[in-house]
Amino acid sequence: MRRNNLSKDELFPDCPIRNIIYRISDKWSLITLFTLCTQECMRFKELQRAIPDISQKMLTATLRTLEEDGYVIRTLYPEVPPRVEYRLTDRAISLLPHIQSLIDWAKINFADIMKDRKAFQSKKKTSSL
Repeated sequence: MRRNNLSKDELFPDCPIRNIIYRISDKWSLITLFTLCTQECMRFKELQRAIPDISQKMLTATLRTLEEDGYVIRTLYPEVPPRVEYRLTDRAISLLPHIQSLIDWAKINFADIMKDRKAFQSKKKTSSL
């Protein structure tokens, strides 16, 4: 098999960045984890309302990935209609201080990063003329 046909996970199966950090650093995972920490457990629609710009399909996929990796527990109650609740695991709770640190860092650096992006875009436009 040619090397460029292998996925990066196959090339580096023991790399924590590729196998763990990558999974929680997508567009929705950290936001979903942070939102779940606001209550002991949340139903799907509550979670979706709390993250208004996430689609039902993407929230479902995100929750499945988080459940697969042991960050979220999904509990299905045999009721009519069925009730499903999501809660954080101890693993996810241990991750929350790190998420909070990242949020704090983002808040502190947000204005400067936006300024740098704007300057970069202006410079890029000027150099392309």
